[in-house]
Amino acid sequence: MSTRSSGPDLPVRRIDRILAFMALGLTILSIVCFFAVIIARPLGVQDFSAGIWPLVVVLPLIALPIAFVMILVLLIMSFVRRSRANKGA
Repeated sequence: MSTRSSGPDLPVRRIDRILAFMALGLTILSIVCFFAVIIARPLGVQDFSAGIWPLVVVLPLIALPIAFVMILVLLIMSFVRRSRANKGA
C-alpha cells in the first residue's frame, strides 16, 4: 500500500473550479433538454422545428460531448499537477 505524504494537499486552482462547474452546468442543461423533448410529445408538441425547439433538440448533442471533454481535460490537468508535486516532494 502507498503511504500518504505528510505535506499539505494541493490547492484547487481557479481553472479547475471553472472547468468542473462548466461541465456540470452543461450536463445538467443537456439532461433537462433531453427530458423536455421526451415530455413534449405526450403534451401535444407536434412541430419540433418551430420556436425554441430546434435549440432544445440539438443542445444535448453538442453540450454533452463538450462536457465530457472538459472533464477529461480536468482529469489530465489534475494528474499532471499531482505528478509534478510528487516529483518535487
